[in-house]
Amino acid sequence: MSSDLRLITRALLSVSDKTGLIDFAKKLVEHNVELISTGGTRKALADAGLPVRDVSEVTGFPEMMDGRVKTLHPKVHGGLLAIRENPAHEAAMLAHGIAPIDLLVVNLYPFEETVAKGADFDDCIENIDIGGPAMIRGAAKNFADVAVVVDVADYARVLEAMSQHKGSTNLDLRTRLAQKAYSRTAVYDAAISNWFASTIGETSPDYRAVGGKLLETMRYGENPHQSAGFYKTPETRFGVSTARQVQGKALSYNNVNDTDAAFECVSEFDPAVSAAVAIIKHANPCGVAQGATLLEAYEKALRCDPVSAFGGIVALNRKLDAAAAAEIVKIFTEVIIAPDADEDAIALIAAKKNLRLLLTGGLPDPRAAGLIVRTVSGGLLVQGRDNAVVDDMDLRVVTKRAPTAAEMADLKFAFRIAKHVKSNAIVYVRDGATVGVGAGQMSRVDSSRIAAWKAGEAAKAAGLPESLAKGSVVASDAFFPFADGLLAAAEAGATAIIQPGGSMRDDEVIRAADEAGLAMVMTGHRHFRH
Repeated sequence: MSSDLRLITRALLSVSDKTGLIDFAKKLVEHNVELISTGGTRKALADAGLPVRDVSEVTGFPEMMDGRVKTLHPKVHGGLLAIRENPAHEAAMLAHGIAPIDLLVVNLYPFEETVAKGADFDDCIENIDIGGPAMIRGAAKNFADVAVVVDVADYARVLEAMSQHKGSTNLDLRTRLAQKAYSRTAVYDAAISNWFASTIGETSPDYRAVGGKLLETMRYGENPHQSAGFYKTPETRFGVSTARQVQGKALSYNNVNDTDAAFECVSEFDPAVSAAVAIIKHANPCGVAQGATLLEAYEKALRCDPVSAFGGIVALNRKLDAAAAAEIVKIFTEVIIAPDADEDAIALIAAKKNLRLLLTGGLPDPRAAGLIVRTVSGGLLVQGRDNAVVDDMDLRVVTKRAPTAAEMADLKFAFRIAKHVKSNAIVYVRDGATVGVGAGQMSRVDSSRIAAWKAGEAAKAAGLPESLAKGSVVASDAFFPFADGLLAAAEAGATAIIQPGGSMRDDEVIRAADEAGLAMVMTGHRHFRH
C-alpha cells in the first residue's frame, strides 16, 4: 500500500443537507466502513436499514442542551486528531478507549439560509453550528490521516478514490478536501460575524471577514493573463448571481461586472410605474430610458448612443416580451438580463446562439443595505452600498426659477442614472431618456462637454437637425466646484440642473444658473462611483 493511502474503517456522518446521504452511506457500508452518526442523520440512516451507531454510544454521554452538546468530546475529537503511527498518540488512544475516525462527513446547520428567509434573532442563533465546525477543523488539520467532506458534491470523489484504492483515500484528495473544509468554515463564520454586525448596527467592526461559494471558474479576468472566479455571497439579492442562464456561452469576468452594473441601474425604476431599459458598456450607461413598453424604452435608450451600444449589455426591469426581444437582437449584444422572459422572446433570442440570456427571478431593492468590498494593497476597503434613492431626498430649489413638472420628472430620472455613472458623471435627460452621458473624466467640465457632444452625435445618428441636449435637463453626481460645468450644460441647451450642492462656491454657481435662466435643484446627496 502506498504510504499516502489511508484505509477508511470508521466514518462519522452528521449532515443537515441529506441530499445523496443514503446512497453514499450504502457505498461506505459496502466497503466495510462502520458508521457513526447523530440525531436526524442517524435516524435517516437507520430508517434506510443501514447499521449505524449513535455518537452517544461512542462518547458515553447523551445529547444534551437541545442538541447543543453531542460531538464535543475527546472520543470524537481524539479519533479525528490522533496522528496514526505516532506512538504517543496511539498510547493515549489505547489508554482512553479512543478509536480512530477516518472519514468525517459534515455539512453545517443552515445559518445562511435561516437568515435569508428572515428568521427572528433567536432562530438565527440556534442555527449557528458549533460542533460541526469544530470537527471539520480538527479533521482538516489531520488531513494526512483523515478525509473530511463538507460538500455533497464531493461524495462521488471519495467513493471513486475508495474504489480505486481498495477502500482507502489518497493524500492529494485529502489535502484538497481539507482546503475546502477550511474555506467552508471561514465563509460560515464570515456570514455569522457580518450578521451580528448588521444586527447590532456595527458598521466598522474590528475584524471584517468576507467569503463566498464558487459559482464559476472563468477563463480569465479583465485581461487574459489574469485568473478569475465568480463567487456567491450569503447576501440574498436578485442579480447575476441568482440568474438562470437560458442560453449562450459562459459569462466572462467583464460580462459579469457589466451585467451587474446594468441590472442595478435598471432596478432603480419601479416596473409597476414604467418599463425601463438600461444599455451598459464598460460598466457605464450608454443609454437608459423608460416608456410605456419595453420596446419603447429600448428604442429611446438606444437612441442615446447607438455606436457604444454595439456589444453592450441590455437590462430590463420587466418580463422580456417578443416585441422588445425582436428589436434588441437587431444589433450585436453580449448579454440580456431581465427578471423573466416569455416563451416567444426566448425563441427569438435562441436564434443568436452566443447571446446570453439571464433571468433573475426578481429585481434588487435599490434601498437595501449591503456591503461593497474592494481590495487595496495589503487591505480591504469596505463600505455600505449606495442605497440613497432620489425619491426619498429633500429636493431644494435654489434658483429664482423653479423647474416645471416635466423638468422635475426628468431631473429625478437623471439623478437616478448619475448614481450609476463613473465619476465625474454628467447626465443629460429629455422626456424620460438619457440623451448624453459624460463619464469618468478627471474634470467635471470635461464630462459636461463630452455629454453634450454625445447628445449632438446622437442627433446626427437619428437624422435630427439639432442636438438632443436642446431642452434637456442635467444631473451631476457631485457638486459643481465652479460654474464652468454648469455653463457648458447651458450652452448645450439644458434648461434645468440637479446636483448635490455643498461647494464653497455654491452661491457663485447659483448666480450663474440664474443669469442663464436655468432652474436648479440641490439634493444634499452625492453619488460618487469610482
